[in-house]
Amino acid sequence: MDDGNNSIGEDAVRRDYAAIMSQLPPRSALTLLHIGSDRTILATADSVLSLPIGADKTGSQFFHHTPPTPDEFEHAINTIEDELAGIQKRIDATSALHTRDAAIRDIGRLAVGGDQHEIALTRDSMEALFSRVAALSMGRSAVIDQLQANPSFSARLLILREVMFHLGFTIITIVP
Repeated sequence: MDDGNNSIGEDAVRRDYAAIMSQLPPRSALTLLHIGSDRTILATADSVLSLPIGADKTGSQFFHHTPPTPDEFEHAINTIEDELAGIQKRIDATSALHTRDAAIRDIGRLAVGGDQHEIALTRDSMEALFSRVAALSMGRSAVIDQLQANPSFSARLLILREVMFHLGFTIITIVP
């Protein structure tokens, strides 16, 4: 169920998982990611995992500046890492990471440019975008970089970054 804040329920995530699986070769391993406003959901073949680290929740809890300060990022990273550590063994890093999340699609557009039907966002491209946000947090002028590093966007990008790094994914495929 969509609450208007980019959060969907576990049933909708499971439906998205099934729809994406139907497009993949038989016996493919898939992990589906959705970063909602108040939680992050990862779906695998045998489970749907819900973590209390959503974009708006994490943004409002940790980020009190726009862009967030380096210390604010560090505190948020610690919490996100703790949440991911609890599920790390339940996620197959050799699976394909996919999402239908519109806000992650926006991140993909910023990172790779353009608006392809399907976006393959590599960890390196995502990290380059995160580096731009980090540069803003350390004083780079927003006039130089037109990136809007508001708390919700910054939190969503940070959650995506930590998921990719700590769960071992090198690419996320963003599908409509």
